[in-house]
Amino acid sequence: MKLVVLQPSYLPWLGFFDQYDWSDTFVLYDDVQYDKNGWRNRNRILTANGPAWLTVPVRISGQNFPPILEVAIDTTKDWRRKHKLSLEQAYRKAPFYSTVYPALAAVLDQEWDKLLDLDIAMLRALVGLLGMEWKVLRSSELGVAGQRTDRLIGLCRKLGATEYLTGDAARSYLDESAFRDLGVQVHWHGYVHPEYRQRNGDFVPYMSVVDLLFHHGPESRGILRRTHTGTSQESSPAATPL
Repeated sequence: MKLVVLQPSYLPWLGFFDQYDWSDTFVLYDDVQYDKNGWRNRNRILTANGPAWLTVPVRISGQNFPPILEVAIDTTKDWRRKHKLSLEQAYRKAPFYSTVYPALAAVLDQEWDKLLDLDIAMLRALVGLLGMEWKVLRSSELGVAGQRTDRLIGLCRKLGATEYLTGDAARSYLDESAFRDLGVQVHWHGYVHPEYRQRNGDFVPYMSVVDLLFHHGPESRGILRRTHTGTSQESSPAATPL
C-alpha cells in the first residue's frame, strides 16, 4: 500500500496532486502546528498581470501557532467574494471556465469558520475535477501519537503501508532506516513540473492546480502524469512549494 502524509493546503499546486495520484491512501496531517506564510491558507493563480496570491485570512494572533485543525478563518473579511472575482477575471476566457468555475464557486459560496474545513471541501472539489477517487484520512482521527519519524512510522504501521512518499522538507529529520526496519520503502518526491498551454506569454510554473484545470479540463490528470512519480527520485528544486 502506497501512503502519502501531507499538510492540507488551499488550492494546492500540481505536485500535491501528483502525490495524491500516486498514493493508495492519502493522510492529511491536520494536527501539526500551523505555519504562518505557508500554503495552508493561500496559493497563486495566473492573471493577465502575472501570478497573484489568493489568501484566506486567518485569526492566529496570540494563539502561539495552534494546530492546523484549530485555525479559524477571519470571517470579518470579505475574502470569498474577492476570490470568486479574482478567479472569474483571471480565467473567464479559459477553455474550461464553464466547468471549473462553478465547482470552485460552490465551495466559496458557503460560509466557513475553520480553515481545515474549507481546505478539505476545496480538495474534494479539485479531486473530482481531476477525475480522481476520494481516499483521504485525517491524522487527527487515526489515534497515532509521536513526533516526526516516529509518528510517520506509526501511521505506516497502522495503515499497512509498504511504500511511503515524502518531500524534501523531511530530509532534515526523516530516518529512512526506521522505515526499512518496518519493511517500508521510502520515495523522495522529485517532481518535474510539466509545461502546458496557458493563455498568455511564456509558461509560468508552480501555480495552483486550478490554472491547469481551467486551461485543460479533463486532460489535466494526463498532463499531471507526464512526469508522474513512480519510483525514488532526486530532490526537486528548493523553491518549489511543499
